[in-house]
Amino acid sequence: MAPGGGICKEMCEARAAFAEYDVTTTNSELRSSPCRKGTTGVGGKLGTPSTSGVHELLECPVCMDLMHPPIHQCPNGHTLCSNCKLRVHNSCPTCRYDLGNIRCLALEKVAESLELPCTYQIFGCHDIFPYYSKLKHEKNCQFRPYNCPYAGAECSVTGDIPHLVMHLMDDHKVDMHDGCTFNHRYIKSNPQEVENATWMLTIFNCFGRQFCLHFEAFHLGMAPVYMAFLRFMGDEIEARKFSYSIEVGGNGRKLIWQGVPRSIRDSHTKVRDSQDGLIIQRKLALFFSGGDRQQLKLKVAGRIWKEQ
Repeated sequence: MAPGGGICKEMCEARAAFAEYDVTTTNSELRSSPCRKGTTGVGGKLGTPSTSGVHELLECPVCMDLMHPPIHQCPNGHTLCSNCKLRVHNSCPTCRYDLGNIRCLALEKVAESLELPCTYQIFGCHDIFPYYSKLKHEKNCQFRPYNCPYAGAECSVTGDIPHLVMHLMDDHKVDMHDGCTFNHRYIKSNPQEVENATWMLTIFNCFGRQFCLHFEAFHLGMAPVYMAFLRFMGDEIEARKFSYSIEVGGNGRKLIWQGVPRSIRDSHTKVRDSQDGLIIQRKLALFFSGGDRQQLKLKVAGRIWKEQ
């Protein structure tokens, strides 16, 4: 086959198909389409899979993600994305020819003419974006799924807030507490638990929103410390509408912290490492606990309020 012959044939078919696409498709039709790869048909209907569609031409055959410039091709016209070009060691995964540095400018040009719905359409984002702007938008889309905020173990579950609340209660056995004040006793008698405490006590349902309370052991420099902090189950902009106070005490003593809850967009590790919460040295926490100072026995109390 002549160099570039494969891609030329595919591009001719793609251009013809794309020309038939009804550019007057209404936003409501776009919004009702399923949000997944390969759902943009080339016969004028969204949601109709097509084996020769433009969408399929833009899928990298290695990682299956949509390709963005530079899009590479081998002498036989097989394309792949720039990230996978490095992964396959400059050898075409389809025909094994050396890839060289050939750009598929025709396919890049076709991509420029596309407008696609956000991947997170099913979560409520109804905006339409030029092909090359879509990826940038999705990295910060306010409707993108949240990661599970549970701190006791790595969890790969993602979803919207109602889904994560049910997941935390059903799968991680986290308690739900209705109200904007809290007063709990935190007791750990096992020395190993005292040293490696990672605790998510409860979810607070307050002002119709949800908040997560964390208590975690880590080292600040060489000093072992504990940190208590609150996270908001929503975006950062919404989190700033609230404030909270928290106190950790015992044995007639207490420390108090006041701050703004962090969004669960920030991982609990990121919040902890930023020291944005109440920090108490382990020796002091054990002193607060009284007794032989070999166990944690602390009162954790506080309240949440909405800023005017």
